[in-house]
Amino acid sequence: MVGVVKINLESVSFPLKEPFVITGHTFTSTDTVRVTLEKDGLKGRGEAVGSYYLDETADSMLAQLTSVLPELEAGLDHDKIQEVLPACGARNALDCAYWDLTAKLAGRRVWQMLDLGVKPLTTVCTIGIGAADYMAEKALAYKAFPNLKIKLDNDQPIEKLEAIRRARPDANLIIDVNQGWSFEELKEYAPQCAKLEIAMIEQPLARGGDDMLAGYSSPVPLGADESCLSLAEYADAADKYDVINIKLDKCGGLTEGLAIANRARQDGKGLMVGNMTGSSLSMAPSFIVGQFCAFVDIDGPLLIAKDINHGLDFQEGGLVSPPSPGLWG
Repeated sequence: MVGVVKINLESVSFPLKEPFVITGHTFTSTDTVRVTLEKDGLKGRGEAVGSYYLDETADSMLAQLTSVLPELEAGLDHDKIQEVLPACGARNALDCAYWDLTAKLAGRRVWQMLDLGVKPLTTVCTIGIGAADYMAEKALAYKAFPNLKIKLDNDQPIEKLEAIRRARPDANLIIDVNQGWSFEELKEYAPQCAKLEIAMIEQPLARGGDDMLAGYSSPVPLGADESCLSLAEYADAADKYDVINIKLDKCGGLTEGLAIANRARQDGKGLMVGNMTGSSLSMAPSFIVGQFCAFVDIDGPLLIAKDINHGLDFQEGGLVSPPSPGLWG
């Protein structure tokens, strides 16, 4: 236990470079809650965006954290953080701030505390929904990125993928439907996706409406995002999906994210680390989870107009170096 700490809570908004469109939603900014923990002159920070489909907002996360502030100020440890808040964005910000603070107090990096060797990661670059020619132009503009993530709904998805594949025959493509297809549409589109060499289809069906996947053999690996929010939902998702997408905003922080990764690896499941946009402070803890993942999506800072100081170093081809001590961990 770190003991008594000073806690600061605030909301920080990051305008996006341009509107970002996914199934049923258009985003123009990402609104975050930031937790700063201070002890002995050292500060640990965590940032969360929350899950829009669970109606989490910066205001709601601030209210959640404020409601448990007396308990938190009495003393903190990993177990207490898991107990006082459910899996959610608010707990993510708190949990990641605690990891940052404990690492600083120990004079070590988070991955050293976990006995984990880290390597640079190659993130996808994400293309939002638009007309086929717009999406193909984006794919070409991102020619430095070998890995692309394509947002799709049920409006001409194959035509859009064909245009993107013509523009980028070299790219590794995954698609994210954000619950936007029916089962009949999935059965129609999946073989065509296989022909286009799509590496993975993320969350094709609605959360709670995907039981039929348990008996379905897809020609393209299927990934669970909204259908696996936390470790408590892992077993059910593992019966239906080949890949589990770990997002710290969903599961409530690095502590549970690592637990999901360990369980999935034991079961031989594929892993992805994802994000709900946000600055490099949101992405940095996900870099740890990304060490176990075949699919890496930590490109949130590339979508916002201006990142925070000491942000992650996004190099040619989407290569991302470990976070600096000035950022996190």
